[in-house]
Amino acid sequence: MAISALYESSETISTTEYSLPNDANYAAGSVKTDDGIFQCWIDLSAMVAGDVYTFRAYEKVQSAGTVRRFMALTLDGVQVDPHFVTPSFIFMHGWDFTLQRTAGTDRSIAWSIRQVA
Repeated sequence: MAISALYESSETISTTEYSLPNDANYAAGSVKTDDGIFQCWIDLSAMVAGDVYTFRAYEKVQSAGTVRRFMALTLDGVQVDPHFVTPSFIFMHGWDFTLQRTAGTDRSIAWSIRQVA
């Protein structure tokens, strides 16, 4: 099986929910349809006390279904382990990973979404 960094970039994350694989502001329904096993890596080393970011993950249960959030995590302040890494997920029908600042200052955040296919 091949392993690749299918999507990677960096962006200054603000109060608008930001789609990492689309490298654009989140738009419901604008999801990725690549099939595979995916893991998201985010470098949060720029966070300081008072910064709060929310990470969300979305997927459809069936191909004709609706994209729904299945995970939301709050990342608060200086990160002891600055690389945030999700578990691996099997995606098929329409998925997204997003990041949004909910308190503090906009920060430049780098990420990669890795795929096993």
